[in-house]
Formats: sequence, C-alpha cells, structure tokens
Amino acid sequence: MSAEEVAKAFVQHFYATFDSNADHLGGLFSDQSMLTFEGQQVQGAQNILQKLKAVGPVKHNVKTTDIQPSSNPNAIVIFVTGAIQIGGDNPLHFCEFFQLVGTGPGQYYVHNCVFRLNYGL
Repeated sequence: MSAEEVAKAFVQHFYATFDSNADHLGGLFSDQSMLTFEGQQVQGAQNILQKLKAVGPVKHNVKTTDIQPSSNPNAIVIFVTGAIQIGGDNPLHFCEFFQLVGTGPGQYYVHNCVFRLNYGL
C-alpha cells in the first residue's frame, strides 16, 4: 500500500472506532506514543486511551486529510480537519495531526498525535 492508501485507511478506521468504541483504539498506540490533547501531554498507550475515553461519546465528521511522507522512510504524517460532536452538543471544528511509524510491512502505530479544537479566530 502507498503512504496515501495507508493514511486514508488509518483515518477512516481511527475515527469510526473512536466514535463507536474508543476501547478498541489501544492497539494503535505503543508505550512510546505521545498525545497532546488541547495542550495536555500524555504518553503511553494506556494513558492515551484513558484520555481519549474521558472525552465521552463523540461523533467525528472528517472534512480534509493531508498526507506527507516523513523524514523517516518508515513514517507518515497526517493532518486532519473536521467537526466533532461531543455528548450530543453542537459540533465544534477540530484539527488533528498524526505521525504513523512502521513496525513491519503494512504495520504502523501512532507515534505522535496532536489534537486541538478550533474556536472562532
């Protein structure tokens, strides 16, 4: 699969899983993974999963996905924009950055993830 195919499949899987059962996201992260969520940093798969689940029930609507190869030939960077509805409230705009790192042929984990809500600027 090309980097673009991997990234598009990852984005679809990540948000569909987050929206339906965030418990199943744990396998996408490792102990080295880092999440910055609205300025708060957490590291490690368990801590990241705990932080994501604390958001509560969500529904994502992805608007754009930009993909680039990283300086590491086994890594892909992804930038996503869209809307998120948290707990049935009005949707808010968000942006999210991922760096996927390959661990083997066709196998990746999220090494870096940065999430921000976009308020009126």
